[in-house]
Amino acid sequence: MMARHRYLTDMEIRMTYCHQHNLVEPGRAGNERKFGIRVTLPPGDTFSNILGTDWERVHWYINEDDRDRAFDNMASRHGYYRTTDSPTQILEKIVR
Repeated sequence: MMARHRYLTDMEIRMTYCHQHNLVEPGRAGNERKFGIRVTLPPGDTFSNILGTDWERVHWYINEDDRDRAFDNMASRHGYYRTTDSPTQILEKIVR
């Protein structure tokens, strides 16, 4: 007798909790986020050949202190960069 395969429906695949990306802590997911960091690339950056010239990423935070800590972390030269790497992203603090 041949085994029958059952395909899951969309309802069975859905998770009980889902968030936009893995940067949101589930316990804080519903909180209003007014303080942000906009990440863009400078004009002519070769990475824009992959991401597009209009690429940007915005990270939102509940309060200014969280945003400022994240900004300082993002702006620092991380240990995983090679000596010859020069990150070119532009970081901008924003408020909505």
